[in-house]
Amino acid sequence: MKFTVSREQLLRPLTLVAGAVERRQTMPILANLLVRVSGDVLYITGTDLEVELSATITPIAKAESDGDITVPARKFVDICKSLPDGCDIGFELDGGKAIVKSGRSRYTLATLPATDFPSVQRDDSGFSVTVNQGDFARLLSRTGFSMAQQDVRYYLNGMLWELSDRTFKSVATDGHRLAIAHIDLADTVEGEKQQFIIPRKGVVELTRLLADESANITVEFGANHIRATTDGMVFVSKLVDGKFPDYERVLPKGGNKLVVAKKEDLKAALSRSAILSNEKFRGIRFTLSDGLVGIQANNPEQEEAHEEVSVNYQGDTVEMGFNVSYLIEVLGVLGSDEVNITLSDSASSALIQDGNADNNALYVVMPMRL
Repeated sequence: MKFTVSREQLLRPLTLVAGAVERRQTMPILANLLVRVSGDVLYITGTDLEVELSATITPIAKAESDGDITVPARKFVDICKSLPDGCDIGFELDGGKAIVKSGRSRYTLATLPATDFPSVQRDDSGFSVTVNQGDFARLLSRTGFSMAQQDVRYYLNGMLWELSDRTFKSVATDGHRLAIAHIDLADTVEGEKQQFIIPRKGVVELTRLLADESANITVEFGANHIRATTDGMVFVSKLVDGKFPDYERVLPKGGNKLVVAKKEDLKAALSRSAILSNEKFRGIRFTLSDGLVGIQANNPEQEEAHEEVSVNYQGDTVEMGFNVSYLIEVLGVLGSDEVNITLSDSASSALIQDGNADNNALYVVMPMRL
């Protein structure tokens, strides 16, 4: 095989596909990318057996002979990144080695046979939805930060997608906080409510694909996999086989204390207080009184931070403990200038929402003992 492609045409799809490759692999072939050329079309694929990403690049500058091979993902990406802007990159096989050339630069890479490259097993699509990339990216970003990491409850290490009627809902929780958001679909989803758990890595890699806010992406749902198709890219992910918790039972009911605050003022005060919070537990004391929220943090070195933020609140004094990072992350994804926090008492979770009429997202943060 032998072909030439421009660096600008190759670099973004190559970088995206390489995101599916794990740095530490038990199988050497999984550290490689599959490179295949057919006519004037170049295909690049990467996988870790849970997530697979494929890019189609066409037309390439010059296609001299077809073929396929696998090359080390990180080295190939780093070489292409380091080459100068505007250059052409030549690729050919020579005696079982891949030769990458550009100008006076020449690199020889080890290869493994394309026949050894695995493919994520796919099943038939049950149904599909088409959504705007910008809306989809915002949906994932508004909940993704609440996914668990390496939790023994494996079904929490991912995101629940729930589709019913004309609603696409995403839900994520790590057991200490909960994020729920939804977007409206153009077409109705037939049948009963459908639920799918997307693994954490699948959510992360899919989010990276959503770069064109004006374009659409089609997501196909099968029994064990999802497949997303956008311009020049195909994403496939296994689904997590598990039962997601009944998130609606976690939503606080009967909160009678409403706090309305300026989002940026509250976020800034929390961020400053976080500097002196306990690095491991990240706890802050949250004291609510008429027209005021007091924020206090301390650490084992006996250092303390005190902040006060003016808020719209009239009622009883309430004192609670929270993980400051959880609050900051929620405030970071809210879209309006104001935030609504609904509370019941010091032992109950806080319900956090945008201050405007947008009820497309809500957040629950559990209190912590200090």
